[in-house]
Amino acid sequence: MSRAVAAQIYDRLAAANPEPRTELHYLNPFTLVVAVALSAQATDKSVNKATKGLFAAASTPEAMLALGEDGVAAHIKTIGLWRNKAKNIIALSSIIVDKHGGQTPQDRAALEALPGVGRKTANVVLAEAFGAETIAVDTHVFRVANRTGLAKGKTPEQVEAGLMKATPGPRLRQAHHWLILHGRYTCLARKPRCPACVIAALCRYKDKTPAQAAKPAPKALTKRAAAEGA
Repeated sequence: MSRAVAAQIYDRLAAANPEPRTELHYLNPFTLVVAVALSAQATDKSVNKATKGLFAAASTPEAMLALGEDGVAAHIKTIGLWRNKAKNIIALSSIIVDKHGGQTPQDRAALEALPGVGRKTANVVLAEAFGAETIAVDTHVFRVANRTGLAKGKTPEQVEAGLMKATPGPRLRQAHHWLILHGRYTCLARKPRCPACVIAALCRYKDKTPAQAAKPAPKALTKRAAAEGA
């Protein structure tokens, strides 16, 4: 896809949603790291429900360590893989305190070195908390990028590289949000809502879903209408 068409796609997404934001709730860069780490194989809604109490009890790595693994686990038991995630939260809190003076690191390598933090999480934190021009690729972004033709790739890394090339500089900071929200609410995995899609005319997806045809009126109503018109 040409950069000109890609720019039009982002223009339409921006017109529909001028200020896209992450749907995860967080208080600071540290709680953002925790929230994104917890969101693996879980919905943002379920994470927000769990972190409301967790962040009220501990919004810094020091406070999280004081809470302890059992204390963290008590707040996140409604989330999938909660036992392992509780261990990771305590482990990453310890590293942030011991190696970074309690401050969430602002470089990719240091973020990816934290337990439970991969490239996607690091990119989300870098872009959302620190304003870095980077694009996180999750399952939604991966699907939208491949379907639309914005960036074809067999791996998240390939798609990320393609998106970085195709995305206009001024759109880089918000691109992840537009694409993930588009994938979450419009470009659905099983049945994309193509008739309601603002970029359908520019999208290269071959199997676009058609507009729903109006359902025929029940026979009883049809007979009644005919009788009244006679």
